[in-house]
This record gives sequence, C-alpha cells and structure tokens, in this order.
Amino acid sequence: MTAGHDAREWDSRYAEPDRVWSAAPNPWVAATIRGWFTGRALDLGSGEGRHGVWLAALGWQVTAIDFSAVAIEHARRGAWEVGVEVDWVVADVRAWEPAAGVTFDLVLVSHLHLSDAVLARARDWLAPGGALVMVGHALRNLTEGAGGPCDPRLLHTEAGYRAASEGLLVEQLGEVVRHLPDGDAIELVLVARRPTSP
Repeated sequence: MTAGHDAREWDSRYAEPDRVWSAAPNPWVAATIRGWFTGRALDLGSGEGRHGVWLAALGWQVTAIDFSAVAIEHARRGAWEVGVEVDWVVADVRAWEPAAGVTFDLVLVSHLHLSDAVLARARDWLAPGGALVMVGHALRNLTEGAGGPCDPRLLHTEAGYRAASEGLLVEQLGEVVRHLPDGDAIELVLVARRPTSP
C-alpha cells in the first residue's frame, strides 16, 4: 500500500493473473526473524500474504491487514495451499486498530509506503519485549538504487524510523542492499523492542 493510491487501484493491480510480489519473504526479514520465539504477530500492509503465510508456517499466530480485498483473497488461497491459518483482515492500516487489550510480540511493516507518523502507531500495539520490524526503500534509493517508489515522500530515512520507534530499544537501524534483476535496491531496516519494564 502506498499513499496516494486507493484500494480500487490496488485491487486492479492484484487482479492480474501473476503475483505482483514474490511469494518468498523479503530476505532481510527472513534472516532477521527466523529463529525467534514465536507468539502473536501483526503484518501491516500484507499484500498477497507472503510474510503472513511464512510467519504462520514458522508457528506465529498471525493477523494480516491490507486494504485490497483482492490481495487478501490471494493471500487466503496461498495460506490454504500451504496449510496454515492466518487472520486476514481487509482494512486500511491508517485507520485500523486492534481490539482493546490485544498486543503483539511482533509487528512487521514491510514496504508500506506511508508516513512515519502513521507507522509510529504500530509501536503502541507491542507487548512488553515485542519487536517492531520495518523495512522499506530508503530515500537514497531514489537516486542510487533500483526499483521502489519515485516519490520521495514515500521513501524512508533513519530520522523517520527513529521517530517511529521513539520509546523503543533500537537493536538495528540502517541500510541494507537487496539484489534485484535490474540493479540493487537500497532498503532501510529497523528492529526495535518495547522494554519489558517501564
């Protein structure tokens, strides 16, 4: 999901016969999360469900949110094919809220090109010790990388990720390079945890 696009546009894009995105998880996401103790996970802007399905296969109890009903239908089918259960929700992450008292051990935000202020809401949904994991195209990708949005307002900076994770313990923040067929994408990544005690 990106700002400036509505659900109808994404429904149309996801209605194409081929997948829009890879079925495999983002390599950095996979390398970062694999091996963690499982719990309750939230996948914001889940698209066709690659991360939700992958997390569920690892044993996470997953809630996945996207505003494209077509993408969620593809995701449901993918989960059924793999034999995992995910709570798929058609909703706009800019307005969605978990049920009162529900928190998550993991909130994953992958390539959700919304403002850092919107993304910062995710930190409030973390359980003590829970991790906020974010990856998106870095602002530098616009001039030096491949792929991703061409609108600088949709790209991320370290300052923005720091603001989004304010009050959390930052374990990793920086750029990583992802190799693509048409060049290298420069991605900004964050792992930050809610303290276990105030």
